Amino acid sequence: MEQESGNSYPIVPKVGVGAITIKDEKVLLVKRGIEPSKGFWAIPGGTLKLGESLQECAAREILEETGLTIVVGECIYVFDLIERDDIGKIKFHFVVVDFAALYVSGEPKGADDAVDARFFSPEELTDLPVAINTINALRSIGFLRSD
Repeated sequence: MEQESGNSYPIVPKVGVGAITIKDEKVLLVKRGIEPSKGFWAIPGGTLKLGESLQECAAREILEETGLTIVVGECIYVFDLIERDDIGKIKFHFVVVDFAALYVSGEPKGADDAVDARFFSPEELTDLPVAINTINALRSIGFLRSD
């Protein structure tokens, strides 16, 4: 049976938070181990906990998923992710807030629900399965060109 994230079939939308971390002209991405976007490379992040600020969530999730310490900057991209199952029922509904982040320390290593974590140059992303929302976010900040 496929592992569920605990976020499937929600009764209300959930808040997801990510951090776009660039170091030496490379962006930090994780290979997702669970749905949504299982098997795709994406901006690391996760679900906001009760009582947690968006910035606290971003820092916590990046540490949990990649082992990296970051300083969270400003909000740079917001999108909604809504996926339906085969019968049309809403399987996932997130409002995702992505922040710019400054790398502080650590070597990327996939953990938690990320099976891998690495820094990639724009050129390295061309042949990888990258989540469409990640591509859109990276285009919006000029990391990837719009073709």
